[in-house]
Amino acid sequence: MPKPDPESGLLVDALAELGVRATIHAWDQPCDWSQFPLVVSRTPWDYFHRVDEFLHWARGVAAVTELLNPLPTIAWNAHKSYLLDLEAAGVPIVPTVLVGRRAGAEERDAALSRFSQAVIKPAVAGGALDALRVDATVDADAAAAHLGRLLAEKDALVQPFMAGIQSDGETSLIFFDGQLSHAIRKVPAAGDFRVHQHHGGTVLHHAPSPAELRVAAAAVAVAPAATVYARIDMVPGSSGPAVMEAELIEPELFLGTDPAAPGRYARCLARRLSGAARAAYP
Repeated sequence: MPKPDPESGLLVDALAELGVRATIHAWDQPCDWSQFPLVVSRTPWDYFHRVDEFLHWARGVAAVTELLNPLPTIAWNAHKSYLLDLEAAGVPIVPTVLVGRRAGAEERDAALSRFSQAVIKPAVAGGALDALRVDATVDADAAAAHLGRLLAEKDALVQPFMAGIQSDGETSLIFFDGQLSHAIRKVPAAGDFRVHQHHGGTVLHHAPSPAELRVAAAAVAVAPAATVYARIDMVPGSSGPAVMEAELIEPELFLGTDPAAPGRYARCLARRLSGAARAAYP
């Protein structure tokens, strides 16, 4: 990402207060991961550029120690087709059309015709990378060209542009061990739809509504393995909150927005370390 990691240090400090020694290592640098009783994916913010390499790394780590989130969850969450699994489980999502890399012209045209105001983005990506907002009725050629460029390398998604994001922003609920820790609201800069801070977005404290909490908790429950950390991003939909993303690999957790959040997360991780593990890895 075009910014530094603002919060891993907060987590290391909170773990130290519990007597747990933690160190930060780059996922793609040489390391004997078996020396650690617990490895936590934090901010491998380049994984989507090398997703096959990253998943190979995750499989290797999971084979020699405990990886969090668990490998099945990481592998599932790496491709945004997981949104269709959420939908199948009854979780409200932003309407999503998955277009496979080998899709023919008819399938591409059908996807682009679904929404007049659309967002076209890769199925493996992060930080709004290569996301294009387009009026498909006016800029049909631009929409088709962007989709074609994406499909030359990977699968893509076509979604409606959710107008509420410009007025209300995007809410993010952060969970540790399946329990709500804190929530924030991200508001895009004027004239933009991307809520990320490196695109000019603003982060505000947020008190989630019962509906937001219900939808986010339902999304967390669909993951194929229990999550120690999760961030569920939602936007206003036609009938209530709708999931935009379920971030279960490397989300920014906005630990700095709640002084108690690093401690909550650290306690969840410390519970994963048995007395025997602590003795074996002093």
